[in-house]
Amino acid sequence: MSAFSFVAIGKQQSDIKNPEKYSINNQKYKSLYLDKFLNLKKERKPVISNNWMVVTANFQASKAAAKILEKGGTAVDAMISAQLVLGLVEPESSGLGGGAFLVYFNNKKKEIITLDGRETAPLMIKEDIFQDANGNPLKFFDAVVGGKSVGTPGTPALLEQAYIKWGKTKWSLLFEDAINLSDNGFVVSEKLSSSVQKSKKSLSKFLKTREYFLPKNNPIKSGDILLNKNYAETLRAFSKYGSKTFYSGTIANDIVSTVQNSIHNPGLLSHEDLFLYRVIERNPVCSKYRNYKICGMGPPSSGALTISQILGMIENYNIAELGFDNPNTWRIIGDASRLAFADRSIYMADSDFINVPIKELINKDYLYKRARLLNSKNKIEEIKPGNIIGKSSLNWGKDISIELPSTSHISIVDKYGNALSMTTTIENGFGSRLMTDGGFLLNNELTDFSFKTYKNGKKIANSIEPGKRPRSSMAPTIILKNDKPVYVLGSPGGSNIIGYVVNAVVSLIDWKVNVQEAASTPHGINKFGTFYLEKNTRLSKIEPFLKSMNYKVKLRNFSSGLNIIHIDDKLYGGSDHRREGVAIGN
Repeated sequence: MSAFSFVAIGKQQSDIKNPEKYSINNQKYKSLYLDKFLNLKKERKPVISNNWMVVTANFQASKAAAKILEKGGTAVDAMISAQLVLGLVEPESSGLGGGAFLVYFNNKKKEIITLDGRETAPLMIKEDIFQDANGNPLKFFDAVVGGKSVGTPGTPALLEQAYIKWGKTKWSLLFEDAINLSDNGFVVSEKLSSSVQKSKKSLSKFLKTREYFLPKNNPIKSGDILLNKNYAETLRAFSKYGSKTFYSGTIANDIVSTVQNSIHNPGLLSHEDLFLYRVIERNPVCSKYRNYKICGMGPPSSGALTISQILGMIENYNIAELGFDNPNTWRIIGDASRLAFADRSIYMADSDFINVPIKELINKDYLYKRARLLNSKNKIEEIKPGNIIGKSSLNWGKDISIELPSTSHISIVDKYGNALSMTTTIENGFGSRLMTDGGFLLNNELTDFSFKTYKNGKKIANSIEPGKRPRSSMAPTIILKNDKPVYVLGSPGGSNIIGYVVNAVVSLIDWKVNVQEAASTPHGINKFGTFYLEKNTRLSKIEPFLKSMNYKVKLRNFSSGLNIIHIDDKLYGGSDHRREGVAIGN
């Protein structure tokens, strides 16, 4: 009999009956439970608190973090508790088999520090791993599903390193909620249920994955209570032995065996890859926008760099005066994004392998010259990467790697004034679809690399190499004013993350909206030419005007998951209405 257990929902979890004392939109836990899982509608407003605030993608994760914060834990303590729960209740998006980027404001030292917990390519990797016998790139999902796409997980090591640097609560206490929910059952959310339904064909390919997400070939449903005893045992080992249990020993053996013995696309991840894995402390990428300082994660993430470029270009225009509903506002934002993505495709990748011209890419004079291209009434017809002195774009091959939306984001401010923004992922929904005996899924992060190594005879910066970290769009962000944090934000969503965060930053700074309005702002995204407008929103009304400017326009739904905290006289939390995020503060 499988160690995984599944039962239909019969009653609410016992701890939800105890509302305790946390305020959630001025309602108690039970009210939120009913709102989230029985679909009662209410107006979304910012959550307001005095001492601390947490915003995650799932009620059960936010609640676990809130308990830690209420007992005097730090932002990092709360993040660890939240991430462990997210790996259980939102396994399609993040978990111990994936990676993360963390941006942290240390209030005592008044400094921003970033940790790179991105996955690495196996040492045995070959540059043609995602090509067919004729050298043509594989179709995306032909590469994703199975062991071939799995990189060395970084999340367990990042959690431990962050704790060593900034943790305060007893390590084992951070695991209690996740272990309890794994052993006794958690409420399956609408998002997890619908994700399983959409991916049931690929989830069915592997026995352990199928048994858990499709018991008796029936996809789990929203409102069900699901148990994961294997994950509970993994967490007990993690709490007792630390992250080394993932990088050597029984769990490591299981990870390697799962990858190398996959019945579909067996992979190359080895014990040596796990043993050699290290989290890297990197310098943040910070740039000025208006009177604010925008700080985020540097390479191998392209998030902060590309956001800095977009904001640096549109800063030359009075977006505040033009206003949200003005087609010219979105022409400027859209074409600035296209210009930045052109640079991203050439210059941005793992800075341990290529020389990324970070300072040059966000230089104000360079961005002013790029911004002059926006002085037009119509779309820029031909977008080219910029030439940076000594770093000509002619030296690199153009790359458009595929990044489909998944991932999760955590924003936290603790009572000590520390602020944390962490984006965490297993890449595509359900990652490689491989589930270990330890009850967690493995990532498909290697498909964030370019499937081709060369373009027109020139090497692609984001090509795959042994030990290299794939370029990411994740953009955990902390915004400062007068050297004090004022906004903490980030989002899931593949390469659209960059546009989601830009839209939120402009909404907060230029249009002066509150955090909930910024999280729920309608999206306009243009990366490579086609202008995507969020359907059934006020923004869709500018479609004919953009078409008259020569844009190809498409209306679509977006799956952003912005989680934002505003630090002012009080703390204000907002979470994207498009997902199931919840802000809790006290």
